Amino acid sequence: MRILYDLGIVFYGLILRVIAPFHAKARRWVEGRKGLLKHIKQTVEKNQKHIWFHFASLGEFEQGRAVLEQIKKKYPHEKIVITFFSPSGYEIRKNTPLADYVFYLPEDSAGNARDFVEAINPKFAVFTKYEYWYHYFNELHKRKIRLLMISAIFREEQLFFKPYGGFYRSILKKVAFFFTQNTDSVHILKWIGITHAGLAGDTRFDRVVELPKKHQEILPVQQFVGNQQVLVAGSTWPTDEALLKQLAAQYPLWKFILAPHEVDQDHIDRLLILFPEAIKFSEFSSYNHAQIETAQILLIDNIGMLSSLYCYSDIAYIGGGFGAGIHNTLEAATYGIPVIFGPKYEKFQEAVDLVTLMAGFSITNYSELQGVFRSLQDQERRRVAGEAASAYVKQRAGATQIIMKYLETEQLL
Repeated sequence: MRILYDLGIVFYGLILRVIAPFHAKARRWVEGRKGLLKHIKQTVEKNQKHIWFHFASLGEFEQGRAVLEQIKKKYPHEKIVITFFSPSGYEIRKNTPLADYVFYLPEDSAGNARDFVEAINPKFAVFTKYEYWYHYFNELHKRKIRLLMISAIFREEQLFFKPYGGFYRSILKKVAFFFTQNTDSVHILKWIGITHAGLAGDTRFDRVVELPKKHQEILPVQQFVGNQQVLVAGSTWPTDEALLKQLAAQYPLWKFILAPHEVDQDHIDRLLILFPEAIKFSEFSSYNHAQIETAQILLIDNIGMLSSLYCYSDIAYIGGGFGAGIHNTLEAATYGIPVIFGPKYEKFQEAVDLVTLMAGFSITNYSELQGVFRSLQDQERRRVAGEAASAYVKQRAGATQIIMKYLETEQLL
């Protein structure tokens, strides 16, 4: 099975290199790894211990951010290395002040893992939610370097728990401790003989619970919103945007703020065709007062503002639910507003919980979207749903404290 795993890693990299000339994200992935290990060896301070955080992408970074911030705050002398697998995480957070070094993760091979771990010399390593790399985990285990998984979550249908999943179970056994999001994950791990796991919760709650206290006013958005009711649509994809087009036409008195998941020029151009009267945030100063006042759609053509935009919202729509899965619902829920999203949300515990609390609403087509939106025109219904969302976030904060106590008790810090 290891041979198949290694071939899969090679084949994946080969595919990305073949499509790189035609695909911007693949191109960034490939270019970011050219001469990478040499660059790391030349850059990282030698003979210095580092804490290594790895994130698949931007979402996982935000998930582990609260732990990073606590370490930086309480132990400012500690040196931190962050790695990303995906360009969407690396490109946006490569200059984060929370780390001393930020790199792409070299492809998972025995040689790369050995050279990388040797170069950064970790005190311990922290991986978030997913990302199980055989050679990196094996190298850390061989060197007796503690590896922790935070905000981990498992389901019975995953490969680890199949009769033929022995190789993948062996990867899990290299982890020193799992801090899980729910008790089901602890029990499932016990079924396969892994007892070094405990319930901590999802570290995202610790970050998002602070957002309403810390958010800064965005004057152009404030001017656009005025006194009207607002729907903020975050991390949208084309299917989401087609539905929102119909909704905006049916509710002309509502303002819509669209923050798409992809902000490359092609996508922005397509959105301007779909919403020809939209005004772009990047060109806001070029519009006069009358244009801003009468505009229904504000198109956010940058990355990084979304968590602050929700404070202007009466209802939130979260994109991705018609594709691989919905994006972050908690950044909206923390502001005490109801949240709407597509049908593919079952793998996201917080979305399942929000639906159960009637603070989140899943839709599969425009008719359902229109029905939910119509019901939320009732101010009292909207208030009750929003308060349930906000209370849910507050009640589940605290995972970071549990993780920090472990690190201190085990004298890793």
